[in-house]
Amino acid sequence: MAETLFVTGRLAEPALRGVVSALEIDHQIAVMNISVAALMTTRWIARRLEVPPGVDNIVIPGLCEGDLDTLEQATGVPVRKGPADVRALPEWYGREAIKAELGPRDVRVFAEINDVQSLTREQVIDRADAYRAAGADVIDLGLSLAGSWLTEGPSTIAALRERGLSLSIDTLDPEHIRMADTAGVDYVLSLTPATVHLAETLRATPVLITEDPDDLDALGRLASRMDALSRPYLLDSILAPINSGFAASLARYVEVRRRHPAAEMLMGIGNLTELTEADSTGVTALLIGFCQEVGIGAVLTTEVIGWARGAVRETVLAAQIMHLAQRQARPPKHIDPGLVTTKDESMRAPTEEELRAMQAQISDANYRLFADADWLYAFNGQRFVREANMYAVFNQLGVEDPSHAFYLGKELMKATIARGLRKSYRQEGPLDWGLLSFPEPRREDVT
Repeated sequence: MAETLFVTGRLAEPALRGVVSALEIDHQIAVMNISVAALMTTRWIARRLEVPPGVDNIVIPGLCEGDLDTLEQATGVPVRKGPADVRALPEWYGREAIKAELGPRDVRVFAEINDVQSLTREQVIDRADAYRAAGADVIDLGLSLAGSWLTEGPSTIAALRERGLSLSIDTLDPEHIRMADTAGVDYVLSLTPATVHLAETLRATPVLITEDPDDLDALGRLASRMDALSRPYLLDSILAPINSGFAASLARYVEVRRRHPAAEMLMGIGNLTELTEADSTGVTALLIGFCQEVGIGAVLTTEVIGWARGAVRETVLAAQIMHLAQRQARPPKHIDPGLVTTKDESMRAPTEEELRAMQAQISDANYRLFADADWLYAFNGQRFVREANMYAVFNQLGVEDPSHAFYLGKELMKATIARGLRKSYRQEGPLDWGLLSFPEPRREDVT
């Protein structure tokens, strides 16, 4: 019978056996001759692992470094990296099939570069490349009310088109609309009843808006005029900021969809992410979920204010999550944790009893650090410390070497942050900030 071989170290063995025993899979466990499993590399495992008969796949700890191909070639069976924390194995097994499908989305993302008149061509190109790397489908060139871009615009647009970017111009000024259309943008944001006549000669696809967002009859007349021209368009009934008609604006989008069931629609979500003092991840997720339900196939976002930095990448991920959630007729939960940044779903930590059992297996002087919702722990073969304050922990460790003291101070501070935010802490591992996560610097990186 096919089995999964879980590879671990001595200290994690009891926890792994307890977790895996609850999984409904055939398995074996290989305990390597090392105390901390995360210190193993794939090359180190490849030289020492003996694969029992019947094993058809191997799971190694998520923090193990190295190329999986090295281990697969040595063992002859597929190898996967599990989660960083062994206690996350149940969720990892339950969600991995869903995560593997994450990718398609229905919502296209327009990423706005604001006030392009104030930027050099190189700055515009750099921001456009960064937005494309974040997953944006269209780069929106936002013009401010002051200043002309008629001279610089054509050459900048040409340079962006040479890079294979899809572009939109964000202005109500007819001269700039004509300039950008001639230069080769793909979309115009936006045409109004006063400028809709431009559509007869424009190559680009326009977004249609009205002076009064509540006048949905006027929006319908704009759509009818475009239909008569047999030209594509998008409808935008304007998302209002909170306390400026936000709820009513959501209702307008629903009504526009009812009146125009087949029309393409766009929503500018920056009116919420930029004007609501809250982390943009949650705001974005909610708005994209609304767009998915209503069938709004395009959104415009931007990253001007600090709490909205990264909004383009957040929007792309939210669109992928909401697409899959709708397709599977389920809430957007346990699909991908990338939008959960400050708060973890749960704080995974060994119990004090488990930690004391680990201590009984070691004899060296190296300190192991752990944190749960109440305490910070530090222990080696001779000493076990449990305190709520990192300084109270450090004062009992008897560390004199400056380099080691720096290391323990850094780790205790990280554990303190994890404890305060109820995040899972792993010694020498970065805290999980969702899609905002970044590699933790290591001493060997310093030159």
